[in-house]
Amino acid sequence: MKKIFLILLLLVAVASLPAANAPRVGRATLVSVEKNLDGRIRTLWDDNPYLLLGNTRGVYLENYGAVFTAEVDLVVNPTSLMNANIKKEEIVRFHQKKLDRIPKLKNAMRDALASCATLLDVPPDEQITIVTFVPHHGWEDMTGILTQLTFQATRKALLDAQRGGPAALEAAVRVNEN
Repeated sequence: MKKIFLILLLLVAVASLPAANAPRVGRATLVSVEKNLDGRIRTLWDDNPYLLLGNTRGVYLENYGAVFTAEVDLVVNPTSLMNANIKKEEIVRFHQKKLDRIPKLKNAMRDALASCATLLDVPPDEQITIVTFVPHHGWEDMTGILTQLTFQATRKALLDAQRGGPAALEAAVRVNEN
C-alpha cells in the first residue's frame, strides 16, 4: 500500500512538471501584444505605407520580463530605381522630417509600453521593454538622428503611472536613445 502511494505521488509530481516549466507569458499573449504594437505604429503617419518594416517580435524572459522589438522607417526613402540620385534639398527635407517625427514616435512608444502593462501578466517587479530600431541610409545626414530607442519600466511602475496621467508615465519610463 505504501509502495502504491509513493508511485501515485511520483506520477502526480511528474505530471505537474510541464505546467511548472511553462512560461509565465504564453506565445498567444505575446502575439496579441505584437499585433497591438503593430497597429499603433502603422497609424503614426499616413504618408508611409512601409512605416513598420516587418512585424513586431516579442519574447518573455523568465525573471526579467517581456521584450518587444520593432523596426520603424520614419520617412519614405526618396530614392528609387528610376531616381537613384538625390538632390541636396531632398536630403535636407528628409533629415528635417525624420527629426520632426522622433518626438511623436517617443510618445507613441511610451503610451504603447503602458498599454502592454495591462495586456501582460508578468510579475509587478519584472520589466516591460520596447526597442525600436530606426534604419538609415548611407547618403543620409545623421546629425541628431537616433538609430535605436529603448523604452523600459516595471509593470508596477507602468500601472501606477497610468493612474497618474501623462507626466507620471513620462517619469516612470526609462528611455535610452542611441
